[in-house]
Amino acid sequence: MSVSTPPPAALALQNVSCRVLTDVSLTVNPGELVAVTGPSGSGKSTLIHVAGLLLQATAGTVLVDGIDVSRLTRTQAAEVRRRRIGLVLQQDNLLPSLTIAENIALPLELDNAPVTGIGEALAAVGLEGKGDLLPEAVSEAEAQRAALARALIGPRTLVLADEPTGALDTTAGAQVLGVLRRLIDAGGSGLLVTHEPRVADWADRTVSLRDGRLAWE
Repeated sequence: MSVSTPPPAALALQNVSCRVLTDVSLTVNPGELVAVTGPSGSGKSTLIHVAGLLLQATAGTVLVDGIDVSRLTRTQAAEVRRRRIGLVLQQDNLLPSLTIAENIALPLELDNAPVTGIGEALAAVGLEGKGDLLPEAVSEAEAQRAALARALIGPRTLVLADEPTGALDTTAGAQVLGVLRRLIDAGGSGLLVTHEPRVADWADRTVSLRDGRLAWE
């Protein structure tokens, strides 16, 4: 009887260090949402930047879908990020001159990929009928849900979210987290940075950073 090989981790940080982080090892498995908590200045946002290939670690290894991306050139890192990783920040960062649908499609266009699946992406985040609106015409929660859809359009299934509900009230934040949870349950994976316990409760597992080190897991 053959034994199937488990899929590679969606994200694996192995003994990663940089100016803020020290010897951090963390794995996010397929279908898992991991929350990272800790006080301000503990390195949470830096962790997202390293995992999202926006910042290169000075030591250690970063693997995305089993691919070692630690020493890629800036161009190569941008390609991996564009094709495999979706970033959601505290502000939605939608381009104001583009419609909601155009914002969601932007990663595909930048990658010269076929622009398909936009309707499905809008439906997945509850924005049916709003694709032709500009960001200024939707609520903050709807804009952040559009940012989630943009983060996972195309083949990307790993979302890195840095305080995605920080600018939202409790009700709107729960709407955004509900969308993120459904995307993870549908087969995605995610790393969620937050300082709020109620937000961390949406995750499958929580880890804590203190002074750039994992304090417990």
